[in-house]
This record gives sequence, structure tokens and C-alpha cells, in this order.
Amino acid sequence: MAVELSHFVGGKRVPGESGDFADVLDPVGGTVAARVPLANAREVSAIVSDAERAQQEWAAFNPQRRARVLMRFLQLVQDEMDSLARLLSSEHGKTVADAKGDIQRGLEVVEFAVGIPHLLKGEYTESAGPGIDVYSMRQPLGVVAGITPFNFPAMIPLWQAAPALACGNSFVLKPSERDPSVPLRLAELFVEAGLPPGVFDVVNGDKTAVDALLADERVRAVGFVGSTPIAQYIYETAARNGTRAQCFGGAKNHAVVMPDADLDEVADAVVGAGYGSAGERCMAISVVVPVGEATADALVEKIAERVRGLTIGPGDDAASDYGPLVGPDAVDRVNGYVDLGVEEGAELVVDGRGFTLPGHENGYFVGPSLFDRVTPEMRIHREEIFGPVLLVARAANYEEALRLPSEHEYGNGVAIFTRDGDTARDFTARVNVGMVGVNVPIPVPIAYHTFGGWKRSVFGDLNQHGPDSIRFYTKTKTVTQRWPAGLREAADGAVDRGDHFVIPTMK
Repeated sequence: MAVELSHFVGGKRVPGESGDFADVLDPVGGTVAARVPLANAREVSAIVSDAERAQQEWAAFNPQRRARVLMRFLQLVQDEMDSLARLLSSEHGKTVADAKGDIQRGLEVVEFAVGIPHLLKGEYTESAGPGIDVYSMRQPLGVVAGITPFNFPAMIPLWQAAPALACGNSFVLKPSERDPSVPLRLAELFVEAGLPPGVFDVVNGDKTAVDALLADERVRAVGFVGSTPIAQYIYETAARNGTRAQCFGGAKNHAVVMPDADLDEVADAVVGAGYGSAGERCMAISVVVPVGEATADALVEKIAERVRGLTIGPGDDAASDYGPLVGPDAVDRVNGYVDLGVEEGAELVVDGRGFTLPGHENGYFVGPSLFDRVTPEMRIHREEIFGPVLLVARAANYEEALRLPSEHEYGNGVAIFTRDGDTARDFTARVNVGMVGVNVPIPVPIAYHTFGGWKRSVFGDLNQHGPDSIRFYTKTKTVTQRWPAGLREAADGAVDRGDHFVIPTMK
């Protein structure tokens, strides 16, 4: 019988009241493992009220006390790493090793946020004018919300929540209804670490819950990661309502391969980056761009050999290179794109359709596919597939290779493989993409830098984690002050009250 999950409100699990549920699937067995409640607008409003009440107490904590809670949370999660990773794998399908990476990359942002006392320091100018000092301070926004995707159920919530909490906000998380169990457990661990009840709440739901969060004027900022159409919808809705928003959408990440690159190293890198987590990563390599026919011929042969040798299996099997997709709709979508690529005239070098895993015939497994001779106008190149499908788009020369990622509507990540420093320097300066790797296939920045793409991969001005997260989750107050010694008498005995009727200047 399927387990019935809950929301997390006021420091404890709370059953849903709407009567609506979504199925949480076991991607290995293809069965329903749990049911998660879908909140209605009234439930969302009550949860925001709880977060608003709790935020005032939390904001009164000094930054060091807040940092200590995050430090205790770090240790608790590390102590539960194995069980959390297995729980994550059981709902998402990614391997346990990959699930640990998901959690660890989230914890790295928590580690960054522990340094919040330094990052919240304002600026100070002494004697900006006669007897006048000016200083600024960063203050929390209040209640903020995160709407996070299924593919990183630990990392993305922690990327958003850690800096938001460290800045003194309360945080309402609306995780994906596909794999909500890890976010619920993280909420429990926050309370165990000393976070006051209500400062981190979890509301499960669908579009109804999202719209309720966006419409609530008490929610002062919202972060989102998901598809581009929904990112744009959330950003535009938030803007109309006067809510601060950072929304991250789709991607089509290219890897340019120069003739001087080590092709064995490249083949290993792009296969891992393209097929890891079954391709369900916004930073997965989607398109390999070898420069020159000789480079392309040799590289395709090496990639195809490795792709045919991949092991697909359950996430808890250490021998698995990648596990199942998250659900049957994802299987249909990926197979549909492979069908489309064949129709569009791309050369299907490795066909992953029709794959079944003995003993798990009902699981959501898809074999790896590899296309060669993909061209820019093909839909399989224009659109995000989000599955274990790698494309090869050959370029005649460097300039053509540079144009492919630069002219694509998405601009999340890109990589170049070369041994030539001048080429790499030129590429990093000119490519029209937000995150660039040089001989690094997945250029996700470390926690104290910021994560964010360009073009239709992002809506908003500030990136995730790093210094931008502090700016996003705080508002700046600037104080101009003077302490007059008292009214002074002029030589004739009149009181000099100063010139109060012109705009003040710093003479």
C-alpha cells in the first residue's frame, strides 16, 4: 500500500486538507510508492502565515547564531548521507552515488552561507559631509519561497534556502511532487539543528499552490528552477505582483572539441556529462561540436564505443552508470525525440529505444541514444530533450563552432576542449553563454561564485548562490546621520538655524 506523505508546517509534518493527491512513483519498478497531498490556496495562505509569524523571531537572531544553526544542520545531513541518498534515488531514479553528489553540492552552499556574518556587512563612510556619516545595512525581506524541480530534490532547495535563511528570512519550499521525501526530511533536520519551527516550511502541490504563493503579497521573493515556459510564467507573474524573482529555465549545452584535444579524454568527459543521471540535468552536455571532419569521425567512433558499453540499472546497484527516468511521461518524451531526430534526417549511431531491463520490465528505463550530423535547424538541436540522448553537430571550423552555442536561444552552459590557451581565451571571451568550462564538461561554479545562464535560460538579474544570493534575499537600507552640537548664536545674537530650504549637499 502506498505511503501517504504530508506537508511540513510549524516544525512538524501536517496532513493535507484539500483531498487532492499526486502519485510518487517508484521509477525502478514502475509502481506507486507514495501519495503526496496537493495543497489548495487556503492551505498555502495558512503556511505563509506560519512562516510570517516565525520570521520575526528568526530575524532577531544575530547572524552568528543563525550560522551556528546551519553548521549543526550540516553535520546532521552528513551523518544521514547514506540514507538520504538512498531515499532520493528511490524516488528520482538516479544512482546512489549521483544522489550523494546532489546532496553534497547543496551542502557546499550551506557551508558558504555559514560565512553570512561577513557577507551581511554594510558600508560606512565617515564625514561624508560636515559632521555627517553615511552607512548601509542589509536586512531580510521577510517570507521568501522556492519552487524547485524533480531532478535535484536536495541541491536546489538547499541552494535557495541556505542563503535565504542565513539572511534572516523564513523560507517556504514547494518541491516537485515527483520526489518530495528528501525535502521533507531536510525540513525535519533543520528543526533538529535548532531552526525555530515555521522558519522552513514545505508545502506540496501543483500549479494551484504555485499560483497561491505568487499571489500572496506577503511572499517577497521567489526562486524557481525548471523549464523555460514555466520560468517565464513565474517571472512575469511575480513581476506583475511586485514580487522579486529569479527563475532558471531550460538549456542546450554544447561542448566544442578542437582538433588538438585529447579525444579519449573528451569521449570520457562528454559521455559522463551527457548520460549521467540519465541526462536529467540542466547542465548535461547535449551537443558535441567537433571541429573538422577528421576530429568528428574519430570522436564519434570513440563516443559510440563507450555508449554501447554503458550499464543501465537500478539506482542502488553500484554497477549502474545511470538509472531510470523519473516517470513514464519522461520515457515517452525521450523516445519521441529519438523518433523525431530520425525523421529530421540525423544519423542515429546508437539507438536506445526499446530498451528493457530484465526483472524490471515495468521500470522507466531508456537506453542511450547517439545522433551524428545534427544541424542547427533540427528540433532535436533547438529543444531540450532532458534524457540520455547525445547529439553530434559537426563544425567546419572554429568560427562555426563558436556560433552554434552563441546563437542558440538557450545560454546555460558550454565547454571547450583544447590544449591551446589562446583559443580557450578567445572562446571564453566571445561565447554568448553564461557559464563556460575549459576542459571541464559541466561548468557548475563552486558555491562562493554564482550559478546562472543567459538568454532564455534565465529570467531575472541575480544568480543563484554566491554573492548574488545575499543581494537577492536582502534589502539595503542606507542611513545618513549627523549629531548637531546645538543651535549656535551668531555675533549679533541671532540664532543661526541653517539653510533648510534647499536640497542638502555634501559641501
